[in-house]
Amino acid sequence: DLLDLSPGTDVGALVEEIRKAEPLITASRKEQVIHLILRLQEKLGQQEDHKFYLFKVLRAHILPLTNVAFNKSGSCFITGSYDRTCKIWDTASGEELRTLEGHRNVVYAIAFNNPYGDKIATGSFDKTCKLWSAETGKCYHTFRGHTAEIVCLSFNLQSTLIATGSMDTTAKLWDIQNGEEVVMLTGHSAEIIALSFNTTGDRIITGSFDHTVAVWDVGTGRKLHTLIGHRAEISSAQFNWDCSLIVTGSMDKTCMLWNAVTGTRVATLTGHDDEVLDVCFDYTGQRIATSSADGSARVYNAETKKCIAKLEGHGGEISKICFNPQGSRILTASSDKTARLWDPHTGQCIQILEGHTDEIFSCAFNYKGDIIITGNYLGFVYTVLYFETKHVLGPFYTC
Repeated sequence: DLLDLSPGTDVGALVEEIRKAEPLITASRKEQVIHLILRLQEKLGQQEDHKFYLFKVLRAHILPLTNVAFNKSGSCFITGSYDRTCKIWDTASGEELRTLEGHRNVVYAIAFNNPYGDKIATGSFDKTCKLWSAETGKCYHTFRGHTAEIVCLSFNLQSTLIATGSMDTTAKLWDIQNGEEVVMLTGHSAEIIALSFNTTGDRIITGSFDHTVAVWDVGTGRKLHTLIGHRAEISSAQFNWDCSLIVTGSMDKTCMLWNAVTGTRVATLTGHDDEVLDVCFDYTGQRIATSSADGSARVYNAETKKCIAKLEGHGGEISKICFNPQGSRILTASSDKTARLWDPHTGQCIQILEGHTDEIFSCAFNYKGDIIITGNYLGFVYTVLYFETKHVLGPFYTC
């Protein structure tokens, strides 16, 4: 299975296993498949020894930042702010490409419609969501209907819908083409602070301060399951790539794993001494990472439900955690004013990214995993790039 591909995999044996399960791969195509998998294997190995160095420091906004996000290629990124704007930046030059203006309050939630990257959605405390052209900055639609602040949003992978979650206890689905509300998701008894589509686009989950996560049918807006078990507010919720599992993090110090089809709880992942602030799957869905207010992060095997690594070293709470697309590194952002890179297999800290003067609340890899952006509350965005060690003239930040 390609999900298990690593730099040490026997590619010949792997292709034979794939051929047994896939009759379309004939003997005449075998060498071509081997060549493609060897290229994938080479890319996996390329990421292991690279270090990042500080490339740009941008004074992005005059008021604090709320979020940062890349387009898929990493050629540009966006920042949201309390100054009521969203800005688009060129990654390579640090140049501000355009400012998206029109909201009447804080721009809190932002996203590209990746993998396409030609549209941007912004959700605001002014109770509206806006859809913009990433190329021209034109506002296509303003979605109105929420009665309180919008605090989370997401495109479906097919880029046909935008979902918004609000402090009014509802979520709404909007049609990107005509700007109309498709359906309103009602049933939570408290604020919705997290939402996520599955990859096929037929399900969406919403996480709430009412301690529950709801699973909804996108086509009908019908609630399929209520995931009950957490004893405090939900902080984060996400599907894995094949849509079979849901992971949830909570202020009750635990992370829970759920069967996405039946809504039943599969496991409770414990070990943190304080609130779990963020959770995520790796891109294969085989590992789960959690970050906590206790200053540590953990990695769990999604199949065995066992903790396989403890990431310790931050001097403050970790508000954000993510895998790089290759799955070979984990990035964490902390209130101790640093971001850190970790080996998810051993828990070893590979590199400390220093330079911020206030707590870091947001961080992200680009799709290739060779660029990192981090943002802090004072309005600075740090753009961090890597090169191979022999090519780098600037300083490294190491443990």
